[in-house]
This record gives sequence, C-alpha cells and structure tokens, in this order.
Amino acid sequence: MLWQAGFWGAEMQKKTVKDYIRTIVDFPHEGILFRDVTTLFADARGFRMAIDQMLHPYAGQPIDKVVGLEARGFILGGAIAHQLSVGFVPVRKKGKLPGATIAQEYKLEYGEAVVEIHDDALAAGERVLLVDDLLATGGTAEAGIKLIERLGAEVMGCAFIVDLPGLGGRARLEGLGMDVHYLCEFEGL
Repeated sequence: MLWQAGFWGAEMQKKTVKDYIRTIVDFPHEGILFRDVTTLFADARGFRMAIDQMLHPYAGQPIDKVVGLEARGFILGGAIAHQLSVGFVPVRKKGKLPGATIAQEYKLEYGEAVVEIHDDALAAGERVLLVDDLLATGGTAEAGIKLIERLGAEVMGCAFIVDLPGLGGRARLEGLGMDVHYLCEFEGL
C-alpha cells in the first residue's frame, strides 16, 4: 500500500500546469477552443504550482505592486501580490470601479472595449508586475500597460498562465518592449 501511495505521489509531481487546464470546444462561439483555467484554480497543487512558476522569473526584482486584469487576473494577482508582500491593483471593465478613474479603449476581434484603473492606484516610479490568465491578441494587456504608464509607473513584466501564440499577443507586447513570461501555450484559437 505504501509503495502505491509513493508511486502515485511521484506521478502527480510530474504534472505540469498545462495538465490542469481543460479545453472546452465551441465556447463561447462555434470554432473556439476555450482554455479553462478554473480547473487549475480548483486544484490546490496546480494552483500553487502556477503561482510559484509565475513568480519565479521576478524573484529578487523590486516589485511594488501587482496589477491584475479582469477577471481571472484578479485571482492570480491577489495570490502573487500576497506572495510578494505588495499591494494589488485591479484593472476593470468600464463602470465597475467606484471613484475617479482613467480609461483606455482597445480593440477586440469583434468590437471595442474599455478598461479602467483608479487614478490614484499607482504612484509615479512604482514598479509593477501585470498578470492575467491568458494572452491572446494582447489587446487587454496593452490597454493595461498604457494605463499603468499613464500613471507614471513602470511595467517590470507581464506574466500569464497561457499563451496562444497564433493570435500574436506575445509578439505585440514584446514589440512594446515588455518582458513576457507564460507557463504554457496552446495552438489554435
């Protein structure tokens, strides 16, 4: 019995973050392969592994705040901010934050959207780590970067669980001079 427990424990240690992510076919539209990270979040080992791996490239770097993009970036950003012992700042869809905000428009594959940040959320010169669950076209992340920079803060890096390289987001952010870190990638939409 002990041997079996040890064997299965060793097998579990070989799992990667990608192994915890399920794919849902034809969601939210036909032809889309939705990469669902909620199965990763629901597993304590998988979630811990993702947070640790997202933090790893930034260990020892001076980070003052973590900025998370709505909505799954809030889950990741809160956990990462806790591990770094720094504050967390949300970038939200328009109209969701109380108080004074600044806004940034960006293009989606099917239209336009707007995200906002509190106008006092970051101080000039603060060093920020931007996080979200998935990098597709990079539009939301670029909008977040622009908001951070408009407040005078510096983006030290952008961390994601999933990169969809076929949609060009990583190249887009790297073209802006950003350090982009991701844990796994999936081909297709």
